[in-house]
Amino acid sequence: MTTDDLTATITDMYRSLGDRAAFDAHLHPDLTIWESDADTLLTGLAALDDLRDRRAARPPAASPVAVAPEQLRAVAWGDTGLVHYVLRARHDGDHPDECFRVTDVLRREGDTWRIVHHHAEAVR
Repeated sequence: MTTDDLTATITDMYRSLGDRAAFDAHLHPDLTIWESDADTLLTGLAALDDLRDRRAARPPAASPVAVAPEQLRAVAWGDTGLVHYVLRARHDGDHPDECFRVTDVLRREGDTWRIVHHHAEAVR
């Protein structure tokens, strides 16, 4: 497997945004997560679901028309991989794009790469 497999994993994950099961198939069940809008380190898919539910309960904001990773860079050491990128949420009209600096650590399980740690920081 090559670093192209790592970047393909990230790209495929964001293509499945909106389909929680397909999106979560790219995540290890025990992953850890740092997010700009979470006060503490999140551990596991249940904690991620809780964050998603809190986000959904907030007043509606302009929904992005597209979310995609840009400037992907990847490196692998055996069964461990690292991908860092800018995640851009594009909006219609006069609502500005939202961007996040992201670093994902992945582990290879057979022929599949899964994220074991995700760190995203809003760029202001």
